Amino acid sequence: MKHLHTALWGVLPYLTLVVLVAGTAWRYHYDRFGFTTRSSQLHESRLLRVGGPLFHYGLLFVIAGHIAGLLVPEWLTDRLHVSERLYHANALLAGGTAGLATLAGLALLLYRRLRTPAIRAATSRSDRVVYPALVTVVLAGLTATVSGATAASTYDYRLGVSVWFRSLFTLAPDVTAMAEAPLVYRLHALLAMALFALWPFTRLIHAFTAPLGYVVRPYVVYRHRGRGEVGAGRPGG
Repeated sequence: MKHLHTALWGVLPYLTLVVLVAGTAWRYHYDRFGFTTRSSQLHESRLLRVGGPLFHYGLLFVIAGHIAGLLVPEWLTDRLHVSERLYHANALLAGGTAGLATLAGLALLLYRRLRTPAIRAATSRSDRVVYPALVTVVLAGLTATVSGATAASTYDYRLGVSVWFRSLFTLAPDVTAMAEAPLVYRLHALLAMALFALWPFTRLIHAFTAPLGYVVRPYVVYRHRGRGEVGAGRPGG
């Protein structure tokens, strides 16, 4: 059992990172124009306008919550005079809301894909793998959030899962910290690693092409044709 724990929590995270990085580099080299979501907006836009923002913005807040929960040590929140009760209440409220928004958006997108014949016909094999993976990862995360924030819970993930996660960056993984975590946390971590390993080979790759630089681009000054009026706007706006 000790060897299994070492393989899962001491070796597998690094293998996942290698697959993610190498797979992304391979995809960029051989399929640069495939860095796309293969947009289906022309086939249906009403559900997409609701489901898309719900999923993407919810996921952004989920990621932010994971960063805060896994990377911020307990001693720092104690120094900031954030009580355990307040911390876990905030994790339940903010994390639960973000997780539910992500799940609701994903459910709408799946329903849209199934009910629209043209979109359903364009569903690839990788889509059939990545959508169930996303659903199970989100459900496991929500379950862990709720179970860890209840009054009956005696497990503090900041003294277990977070310690293991931070130890990965020192190349000295604390295998025991993760091996002793409740099953739902271990399942969530394994599913997340599987998702990251699949990432470069699915439509999820488009996350690396988000036009973040667009937000900070300088305005382009332009002149209206024939009227001599000067305006300003973002490039391509």
